[in-house]
Amino acid sequence: MLALYDEALPAVYGYVIRRAGDKNVAEDVTSETFLAAMDRARGDDPVEPTVAWLIGIARHKLADHWRKMQRTPTPVEEVPDHPGGDEWDVHLDRMLAEYTLARLSNTHRSVLTLRYVDDCTVPQCAEILGRTVTATEALLTRAKRAFRAAYPDHTAPVVKGGQS
Repeated sequence: MLALYDEALPAVYGYVIRRAGDKNVAEDVTSETFLAAMDRARGDDPVEPTVAWLIGIARHKLADHWRKMQRTPTPVEEVPDHPGGDEWDVHLDRMLAEYTLARLSNTHRSVLTLRYVDDCTVPQCAEILGRTVTATEALLTRAKRAFRAAYPDHTAPVVKGGQS
């Protein structure tokens, strides 16, 4: 288990810090992840631990943290490079998306982050949020509508000095 710890720690911590955005939270959730894994490995029905298995535990521990705190942090995902594209436009789009997410309610931010940042299925989102699948689908619809409504309209023409 010690060898796996050395191998998995950067992957688990990296997974958590990108989603939590807070070093202290990431450290706590990572610690809780490894403690839960040790408990499970010592149990009556031990599991062969892998990095993927530990990241699954981390995802659940992070969801537990979000439920306890009644908030979801703004995602800090890496933006993929777009060949030949203007990096400033990508950066601006990301900033606008993060700004818009921060303006939404905790519940809307949670479901959108789980669905589109963590790439959870709707049933997985429902399980994490403690809702039915139908209620989660409705919540996701409302959250997407709220996101669209809150997203700044940066396509509107800028009027300077009374002229367009």
